[in-house]
Amino acid sequence: MTDLKIYGDTTTGVVFIHATPVALCQHVEWSLRTILERSGELQWAEQPALSGARKAIIDWIGPVGTGARLAQALEKWDLISFEVTEDPSEMVDGERFSYTPDLGMWRGQTGASGDVVLGEDRLRHLMSQGAESFHAAMEEELGTAWDSALEPLRGFDNTPEVTWLSRVG
Repeated sequence: MTDLKIYGDTTTGVVFIHATPVALCQHVEWSLRTILERSGELQWAEQPALSGARKAIIDWIGPVGTGARLAQALEKWDLISFEVTEDPSEMVDGERFSYTPDLGMWRGQTGASGDVVLGEDRLRHLMSQGAESFHAAMEEELGTAWDSALEPLRGFDNTPEVTWLSRVG
């Protein structure tokens, strides 16, 4: 494999652990380190919106598809709320995964600006279902319920230091 091929198949992303019980912090770290094949400790902070919970932010570098692998690994810890993003790369769209214990997993394709992107065929299918169901279907496709559930957990002033974990190759 040439160096050019390695870089062409590499992307970046972010894992936002919005809320996890303290008892799961080490397990979450282990899951992330296993997927990324890297060591390091995450910088955890209190989650002010949820008593007894912690949060962390992890920037990562790895092969295309790493975002899905991270989301699948974190989904197994069904008491946490998180988001995983994978940035678009050459010839590959980005993705965003959102998870809450109540709603489960949502996945959306994202463009270069981070906006959720729906393909033409999907839009045509949704439109064919009739006007009444179109609005509800669009809310589902855009992940509105997940955004509403995660918003109270996002962006507090005491955001922990970002940890970089990378895997290339």
